[in-house]
Amino acid sequence: MDKVYSKKFPSGLRLVVKKIDGLLSVSMGLLVGTGSCFETEQENGISHFIEHMMFKGTPKRNAFEISDAMDRIGAQSNAFTSKDTTCYYAKSTSEHLEEAFEILSDFVLHSTFPESEMDREKGVVLEEIAMVEDTPDDLCLDVLAEAYYGAAGYGRAILGPSDNVRRFTREDLCAYIAECYNPANIVVSLAGNVDPHFAEELVEKYMESELIKRAFTPRAKQIELRGQSLFRSKDIEQVHFAFGYPSFPREDKRMDAAMVVNAVLGGGMSSRLFQRVREQLGLAYTVYSFISSYTEGGSLTVYAGVNPNNVQKACDAIDETIDTLRKNMITPEELVRGKEQLKSSLIMAQENTATQMIAYGKYMLYNDSILDMEKRIRELGALTLDDCALALEGSFHTDHAATAAVGKIDAPLRLPR
Repeated sequence: MDKVYSKKFPSGLRLVVKKIDGLLSVSMGLLVGTGSCFETEQENGISHFIEHMMFKGTPKRNAFEISDAMDRIGAQSNAFTSKDTTCYYAKSTSEHLEEAFEILSDFVLHSTFPESEMDREKGVVLEEIAMVEDTPDDLCLDVLAEAYYGAAGYGRAILGPSDNVRRFTREDLCAYIAECYNPANIVVSLAGNVDPHFAEELVEKYMESELIKRAFTPRAKQIELRGQSLFRSKDIEQVHFAFGYPSFPREDKRMDAAMVVNAVLGGGMSSRLFQRVREQLGLAYTVYSFISSYTEGGSLTVYAGVNPNNVQKACDAIDETIDTLRKNMITPEELVRGKEQLKSSLIMAQENTATQMIAYGKYMLYNDSILDMEKRIRELGALTLDDCALALEGSFHTDHAATAAVGKIDAPLRLPR
């Protein structure tokens, strides 16, 4: 069994290492507990913009030299921002682990945010925002987040509005980093062929020695379930729509059963939504459901893209499918299939160092403890129909449910019963 090692440094910085024997590579990441849900209205988009700007130069390297240094050792680096996490990561051969980690820690800890690079990168992010506007399924899900949570907290778009991006200054970025990139709010995660004690030495050498312990008070999130129905009119061929229902926090004991229920509802080609809406009625090419879970709660989203003439038919079919699921529960065969889908995804993820690095890093960031993957797989295997019934009882309530639509539409969709 592969071991997992963790350490907390005096500054508050945390390290988690999943050693995987038999590999020749390592994935490494620096995860920061901040994202769009922590931002104010004026800051919205700043976490994502900082993520972009981190690659634009340090006292040691300019923007080209950062990417060139990674390329010279055959390493890959990138980053992402979510509602509540920002992650900077790299993957290298075990031979070049130290070089890759030094580069990664250099641009996260020492970025200088040159003014010339600020101007250029604003143009890049503005194009990214425009791309989302031209990608109706992504736009629909952003509209749904606002409909479900309102304009604050988890309802804030990760990219933020264009006006904010244009307005950000170097001072804004530095002030946000000083508050949110606190050592106590950062986890270093590594997965692959790496000795945990060597990983500890690298963190001590390139990060901990550069950090000091600072008082840290996490920002309070503005969370309010709004249950609105919002829409955006666009002259496109399809209407993209989504329904959002309340779900459970990520550590709720009903979460695994809820994931099984979601798999049965809309998690694959054998799911009820896919079979009913696409295979039987031919109303959509794409229809699916998924769960987004956070520390305080979450949502189950149902999404479809259809011809404008078929919107009501598709809504009715989705409504009927959910209603039947709630009344009749899932079958024993569906329970087995749903459990195996989730178990296999977890087991297959064990073969991907990047996936494991993120999984163990996020768990440490959110829970300040080590993820027990084997226990998680055992618990999934032990789920029963009664567990799924309990999850269903807490799902699909319309009190705070929301709808969103994008396309040739001039009024909000009605909320399914």
